[in-house]
Amino acid sequence: MVFLKLLENIRCKTAEILDAKNYTPVQFSVESAKPGFGDITCNVPFLLSKQLKKSPQEISVELSRLYQFGDLPQIKKVESHPSGYLNFEIDYTKFNNIVISASIEENYCSLDIGKKEKIVVEHTSVNPNKALHVGHIRNVILGDVVSKILKKGNYDVKVLNYVDDSGLQVADIIVGFKYSGFSKEPPNDEKFDHYCGDTVYVKTTEKYESDKQLEEKRHEILKQIEDRTSDVSKMAQTITRRVLAEQLKTVWNLGVFYDCLNFESQIIHSKLWEKIFEKLKSDNQIKYEDSGDNAGCWVISTEGEDDKILVRSNGVATYIAKDIPYAAWKLGLVDDPFSYKIYSTQNNSQKLYETTLDENLKQNEKLNLSGNKVITVIDNRQIRLQKIVTNLMAKFKENGVYTHLGYESVTLSADTVKSLGISVDGESTQMSGRKGLYVNADAVLETLIQRVYNESKNRNKNLSESELQNIANTVAVGTIRYEMIKPDLDKIITFDLKTSLRLEGDTCSYIQYSYARASRILEKIQTEPNFNSGFELLSSNFEKNLIKKIAMFDVQVNDSVKNLSPKVIARYCYDLSVAFSSFYEHVKVLASETPDLLNARLCLVISFQKTLKSALGLLGIDAPERM
Repeated sequence: MVFLKLLENIRCKTAEILDAKNYTPVQFSVESAKPGFGDITCNVPFLLSKQLKKSPQEISVELSRLYQFGDLPQIKKVESHPSGYLNFEIDYTKFNNIVISASIEENYCSLDIGKKEKIVVEHTSVNPNKALHVGHIRNVILGDVVSKILKKGNYDVKVLNYVDDSGLQVADIIVGFKYSGFSKEPPNDEKFDHYCGDTVYVKTTEKYESDKQLEEKRHEILKQIEDRTSDVSKMAQTITRRVLAEQLKTVWNLGVFYDCLNFESQIIHSKLWEKIFEKLKSDNQIKYEDSGDNAGCWVISTEGEDDKILVRSNGVATYIAKDIPYAAWKLGLVDDPFSYKIYSTQNNSQKLYETTLDENLKQNEKLNLSGNKVITVIDNRQIRLQKIVTNLMAKFKENGVYTHLGYESVTLSADTVKSLGISVDGESTQMSGRKGLYVNADAVLETLIQRVYNESKNRNKNLSESELQNIANTVAVGTIRYEMIKPDLDKIITFDLKTSLRLEGDTCSYIQYSYARASRILEKIQTEPNFNSGFELLSSNFEKNLIKKIAMFDVQVNDSVKNLSPKVIARYCYDLSVAFSSFYEHVKVLASETPDLLNARLCLVISFQKTLKSALGLLGIDAPERM
């Protein structure tokens, strides 16, 4: 830790001063300052004003005289700001060496927040009846980045993908294949998940309104899917696994990987629900309705809202009833009924496991997937259902923490909808797989790769084909990831096919280009820079600002881990790149006045590169040497 430790030292020293003055304790903040407020600022004078019956400015003057710099060797000066804040000025002659030396270490700014506590992150969980569209990608990228951030905070993270292979949407494509005349093989070598989603699913669901018999077939198929001995169930397994295989190709191309696939059909057949159902009844968590609209149903009460049905009068469990045992399994509240086998080896050489109920396989004792904490990434349309699950899990396990990480949906801009040949009113439209109203992720990635390839080829005439392809893929994947991470989670993303492909402004390509710029500087030097000394020479505001940004990486990691906020790291990458761009424009590194200053500046460039690469890595984004 660098900046985080400095803030903590100031916080502790300030608390000691308040204690020595016998002031009533207050919850004050110490944080990086805005321009004009020193390097670090503290708001404690404002919080003491009422207690001491003095103005914040008077208090800050008094307190500023009480700090001993022997206790804060990296602080050069403490002064009162006219507004009342306490401002701290960093002694960069000492600070520079600490920051630059620390930044080149392999695990720079890794924090021991989790202390290796086991935490489960579940994300993606797209029905295996269609391709992933850009709305799904927000879930995929969010879950993946949260997992990476938690690992940086020293949590033992296991990543799961829940495969709903027994729901209505699976029944819809089986109806299409069995009763609507669709071939089981897609035409013209079309990707199988595209074919199932774009053609079989959409066209089959369109027929339900005009063909009531077909809709009856749908419910028959759904029942047969849940009987794993039936031919329909076996057919559904074959189809859904083909779709799943294609979906995984998409997420792997985006640099997303899992530890285990969990299948809903196996959760149903494992009898986990029956065990949880009996526990819910014995603990009086649910009730049986004898009369009214819910007569014959088992329901759960929710505060301030209508009761939620868990089991219908015909004995069929609802969606939420399937989610409860899965949540309990993730928290380790029930004995694990599954064995595990290797599904495949992923693009990053990591083994991907899948659950199985095959009794001939011996349980793999090392594959313990439950955690004391669980994070489930699902969009905010599921808030009510997730709240029910969260409240139930809290009653089952007091020390367990079940968290729903929600986010707003991705909509389509009016121009994008029109480009799909669909008329629409308004500025944006909610995506719908049933209506075929979406842009699939594969198409976006392919289009973006081609555009970046063309631009790179125009700029770099001497690059080989493989180098151009690598740059195109790196920038395209980075762009998609960054666009899904940088907005607040409670903000709807309006996806526009044209503007999403722009390569300027607050974009991933701007950040990646700053890394490539640094690479070009380093390419021109003949010797390795010496990191032993000389960093006190870095005295311009552009150099000090860049050093401070590098030092603040640990503050951003701490914030993002504790608040499950990927946006914090995205913003940091951008701010760090802006600081480097300003340094690059105003400081002529290779034209430095002395060899010692040249060496110090080259070390700073390397420090920036390593820090940015590490920060981008938390977002799952590569840092290219050329663009």
